[in-house]
Amino acid sequence: MLTLNLKLSPFALAAMLLASATAHAQTQAAAGSADDVQTVVVSASADASAGGLPKNFAGGQVARGGRVGMLGNVDMMDTPFNTLNFTSALIQDQQARSVADVLQNDPSVRVARGFGNFQELYVIRGFAVSSDDLAYNGLYGILPRQFVASELLERVEVFRGATSFVNGAAPGGGGIGGSINLLPKRAGNKPLTQVTVGVETGGQGYAAVDIARRFGADGNTGIRINAARRDGDTGVDREHRELNVASIGLDFQARDFRLSADIGYQDHKLKNPRPAVTLLEGVAMLPAPDGSSTWAQNWTRSNERDTFGTLRGEWDLGKDTVAWAAAGVRSGNEDNSLAEPTVNNNDGSATSYRFDNTRRDNVRTGEIGVRTKLRTGGIGHTLSASASSYWLESKNAYAFSAFGGLSTNIYKPVDVTAPAPNFFVGGVLSDPHLTVKTILSSYAVADTLSMLDDKVLLTVGARHQTIKTDGFDYNTSERNAHYDQSKVTPVAAVVYKPVKDVALYANYAEGLQQGPTAPAQNVDNKNQMFAPYVSKQKEVGVKYEHGTLGATAALFSTKQPSAFVKNGHFGVFGEQRNQGAELTVYGMPVRGLRVLGGLTLLDAKQRVTDGGKNQGNDVIGVPDTQLNIGAEWDVPGVSGLNLNARTTYTSSQYADGANQQELPAWTRLDLGASYATRVLDRNVTFRARVDNVTDKSYWASAGGYPGSGYLILGAPRTVAVSASVEF
Repeated sequence: MLTLNLKLSPFALAAMLLASATAHAQTQAAAGSADDVQTVVVSASADASAGGLPKNFAGGQVARGGRVGMLGNVDMMDTPFNTLNFTSALIQDQQARSVADVLQNDPSVRVARGFGNFQELYVIRGFAVSSDDLAYNGLYGILPRQFVASELLERVEVFRGATSFVNGAAPGGGGIGGSINLLPKRAGNKPLTQVTVGVETGGQGYAAVDIARRFGADGNTGIRINAARRDGDTGVDREHRELNVASIGLDFQARDFRLSADIGYQDHKLKNPRPAVTLLEGVAMLPAPDGSSTWAQNWTRSNERDTFGTLRGEWDLGKDTVAWAAAGVRSGNEDNSLAEPTVNNNDGSATSYRFDNTRRDNVRTGEIGVRTKLRTGGIGHTLSASASSYWLESKNAYAFSAFGGLSTNIYKPVDVTAPAPNFFVGGVLSDPHLTVKTILSSYAVADTLSMLDDKVLLTVGARHQTIKTDGFDYNTSERNAHYDQSKVTPVAAVVYKPVKDVALYANYAEGLQQGPTAPAQNVDNKNQMFAPYVSKQKEVGVKYEHGTLGATAALFSTKQPSAFVKNGHFGVFGEQRNQGAELTVYGMPVRGLRVLGGLTLLDAKQRVTDGGKNQGNDVIGVPDTQLNIGAEWDVPGVSGLNLNARTTYTSSQYADGANQQELPAWTRLDLGASYATRVLDRNVTFRARVDNVTDKSYWASAGGYPGSGYLILGAPRTVAVSASVEF
């Protein structure tokens, strides 16, 4: 198995890359005459691939393809899975602040929040994908854990469905309903110097700079620098956000190898952030308070600071053979003081307590692989092999005040003095001890066979995954938990193209999560360790692309196991099943009009439960219907003027397993406009956007953490305006 031990800081990695790139370019220039130098064709490539990024589809909002794990970049029509890949044009035109804002455009995704904190959480096909499980250029665990600023991103690639084969097991236990890969920015062939300033509801100011240059022989070396700052109040009363983010992306391209590196820094601070709400069992679903109101205590905060870096290389070993290697590191610091209310009465009265915690993460991750093409008779083969490793050490400490000691009301909030968090303490907040150590390692092989003049593409493969986790006591640092299990995850998928512009596909794939360990008491199999949970997915679909319009439709069913005690024995007896249908449309049906949206129908049921309790009920936080309709229109007769609109509909969902607490359905309208022109001989783009135009008050989501149904209130009407100037 592959185990990487990376000691270099991300800054050292980038410095080494830049130095080697410059030295290589100088050596080539001095080695011989101009006739000896072969021209390098430069194409922006986040993953160091020879082909660069897959091209944009008509309209520029989505790309024609994206990364499919170890299989590399694959065109959408050749992919036996359902994917949607959002471009930087969409990110910028919609003034997206984070990954969550971008994913508001995907009808298969809804945005929720982590348990008891402000972590963005994404629900794909009814299964949670935490921001711990975001991949950065194919590597898990590199990005900030709770919030990822959009300024870091060139593309957001959404893979719908189980992903343990293509990507390996996700460190946060996701990858059941889908995965998200984020691509860093690279320098294009044209120089770029862009400054953006803006302001949004609450008075929050925004400034960003984006600089890109290519240099060296034939422009073979590139650098992309991004920096941004947000500071000020939000549209929620008393809530304050401060964000500082910076990144450097480097790349070097030669005739037969390519290198890229990234260094990133993000410091995200929230003051008085509005927390989630939990309804006590028996309390009826309450009307949503006004979207701008808050029940946050004025001493609460959420702070996160991360530094991260990656290095990736790809080498052409022959005409049809390529090898790659990548490595990444992250150092993260979190510091929170929280107070989340639990409503215990139908009039909105609630109690809460203070919860402080600190966390220090160190992550090292990497992968190596090789891919080659060959033929056996009339059958073509694309053979892939890869190995990956993920290593995490996490230091944690916590402190609680007396449980339920603070009284308030979500409709008439009461400010209280911060109580001392000394009722229940684990570790030292100022110097947390090691509490979790996780090592994930895997190796995988795959073959994509092409037959009948590439009308049939059959992919088969398997990944051997090992999950190792150790837990340590918060105070004594003694190991108190251990898990070490392995599992082989297969995949079988096929694409059939019966006619031009149409592709039929089907797949069987699995998702992998760490299995449970039996409790240490009250069962007859104390401390028994179970193999990783295997979620089984079956999917069929059709894809259509004709000219400037594309569409996909899919039917899927995924079964996820769960564990509980039955007759004094702990075992994996339970099951949840999510099945449904997806329809997505994108492109330009007519000149000057871009569309992006779709419909997802979900049926998520608790199929087998403890003692039959709640059996057959809907799963917490999964609506039956999700609808997105988005359009952009270039106004005739006014060059550079664009109007856009997006409607999002989410049907009712439940906040409890008994299905007694039902969130009402909600619909939100977002409008925007942009105007590109010339001012003082400079390219200038003005943008304006209004999210939640009608200022609707609504509960946006329930739960996200398994078995919990905490409520998140939707944001109020939010207006953002900005101007971007190119120099």
